[in-house]
Amino acid sequence: MSIGITLALLAAIGYGTADFVGGSGARRAPTMSIVFIGQLTGAAAMLLVALTSPGTPTPAHAGWALLAGLGSAAGSIFLLRGLSRGRMAVVAPTSAVGAAVLPVLTGLAGGERPVALVWVGLVLALPGIWLVSRQVPDGDTAAGSRSAGHGAFVDGLLGGLGFGVLFVALGQIPESAGTLPLALNQLTGAVVTVVVATVLRQSWQPSTRAAGWGVTSGLLGVTGSLAFVEASHLADLGVVAVLASLYPAVTVLLARLVLSERLGTGQRLGLVFCSAAVAMIAAG
Repeated sequence: MSIGITLALLAAIGYGTADFVGGSGARRAPTMSIVFIGQLTGAAAMLLVALTSPGTPTPAHAGWALLAGLGSAAGSIFLLRGLSRGRMAVVAPTSAVGAAVLPVLTGLAGGERPVALVWVGLVLALPGIWLVSRQVPDGDTAAGSRSAGHGAFVDGLLGGLGFGVLFVALGQIPESAGTLPLALNQLTGAVVTVVVATVLRQSWQPSTRAAGWGVTSGLLGVTGSLAFVEASHLADLGVVAVLASLYPAVTVLLARLVLSERLGTGQRLGLVFCSAAVAMIAAG
């Protein structure tokens, strides 16, 4: 397995664990507060890394970082809003597949042409991501699920678009730029979170209830971003993005291990699909 593939999978672990922590915290503290603290924590962490490994970022790199920050904030806000409402059944799979598709299309437009076996893995990964993300919240009724379906789908669609923009923008930042653009990415996300929270009249101010969840998810998320950027330097953007979009599998497995949540038949099948997809992509 190449280093690029390994780093992409590490990015999935970082993002998936961050979502598990953030989603758990969103049921106990204001969602916007957790996202805001997470973004600030990520910015501080990246600034510290930048001091030890300075690069030579350009205005173009800063522009991509700003776009990545917009995508990161939008993805986090809509995903956590959906999770806090107990609508993972629609939100998570829609956002995960959306996050994978946009970078693949961007890579194709940029001239990337994966080999046949990798294509099979990419195609297999999308239904795998969808299946593993499917989870019907406890206490949902058919009528309740139908009435919540439209709003949940919109949350997932917007969240996936945000994460897709994040992946595409991060993939444009070269290694020579160092980590300062990643700090700008996180800081932009924090500002966007405040603006959105203010418009929606939701609380974003840091609180003791949200602090632990936000700091932990922020540190995990930024490790995912670091791994993703390094992976994009070593492998095709579309391949890296699809592997990183396996993060729902990590979230689901953590829910099984930590919260003893039962895996449904579809989720088990999804894990098989994802495992086969990773094997094919690695072999290709």
